[in-house]
Amino acid sequence: MKSLALSLMAALLVSTASAEPTATGDLGLVIERANGSVLLVDQSERAALARIEGLGDLSHASLVYSPDERFAYVFGRDGGLTKVDIVTRSIANRVVQAGNAIGGAISDDGKLVAVSNYEPGGVRVFDADTLEMVLDIPTGSKTIGLVDAPGRKFVFTMWDTGETWIADMSGAEPEITKIPDMGENPYDALITSNGRTYITGLFGEDGLTALDLWDENPQPIRVLPNYGRGQQEMPVYKMPHLEGWALTGPEFVLPAVGHHEVLWVDANTLAETARTKTYGQPVFAMARPDGRQVWVNFAHPLNDTIQVIDTVSKDIIHEFKPGPAVLHMEFTPRGHEIWISVRDAGKVMIYDTHTFEKLREIDADSPSGIFFTARAHKTGL
Repeated sequence: MKSLALSLMAALLVSTASAEPTATGDLGLVIERANGSVLLVDQSERAALARIEGLGDLSHASLVYSPDERFAYVFGRDGGLTKVDIVTRSIANRVVQAGNAIGGAISDDGKLVAVSNYEPGGVRVFDADTLEMVLDIPTGSKTIGLVDAPGRKFVFTMWDTGETWIADMSGAEPEITKIPDMGENPYDALITSNGRTYITGLFGEDGLTALDLWDENPQPIRVLPNYGRGQQEMPVYKMPHLEGWALTGPEFVLPAVGHHEVLWVDANTLAETARTKTYGQPVFAMARPDGRQVWVNFAHPLNDTIQVIDTVSKDIIHEFKPGPAVLHMEFTPRGHEIWISVRDAGKVMIYDTHTFEKLREIDADSPSGIFFTARAHKTGL
């Protein structure tokens, strides 16, 4: 009996020793918007590893990662919340929680996942392990700009009413703080990496509105009011994504809604410091992790082009055309490469950020958002 036990233990040790370990820190997912799938990619190999299907309508989709980088929570346009296991390369769980969703967030402890909804509106919060709903927060409005904040909080804003709500989930019962007068038709929002400043962009008027979340009683702070006054209004072909706005050292770099320029704003005083004219209407203005460059893509019909801005001179130092319908960009964690989704070419293209050399292309079905697992350790992403 003893020898049998020793034999079983030895077999187990051999099996464990020979098992292939799975490291997730070098991985990422690419949204394939046309077919409801995500593509698992490897940064170092610059290669696709697997396609995971069955995620519903991903025509406007985003995702967040669990703290251990194993699970991705994908928020689909059809209200689907899908938990993807990137180790087993499969769907771990899926619920359709609303009729029309617009993104989500994960709490700083990784225990709760929140989804922002257009239909029926409001925010719903789910257990990250089981995807069972733990809280429904009706708002009477489409909700936008949902982000996580330190202390197990979620912050989100109402398109219809111009309010921002803070849901504190740290206690036995949730506490909701409502902040009115954020402005007309807020369309998206961001939170700084330290969790202090929450900024909403306004569609119904020029300017933005900020909140200092370190204040015990946060009040709206108007930023760049009437920045477009005196200029000819232009059609807005695509709204900028605020989570793609850049913080480069002491300044924000913000796409100007309806104008061919980016705006530079002092991060402390929130006063405008400069403007850079651009090729088209910016959608994403994304800072390389070291803050030295900002890469900008543009709305239709000028969405085949990328410009690179030097953050010291604020001049455009490089311009190129990866292909038709550049939708999203993602830097590797230290910024030596950038991955770019070119939807209508069916490619993810990889470039060196110092030489601007194209390093590789990866085939993908209508690629849009690119999300590396390093996002698991950043507030607001």
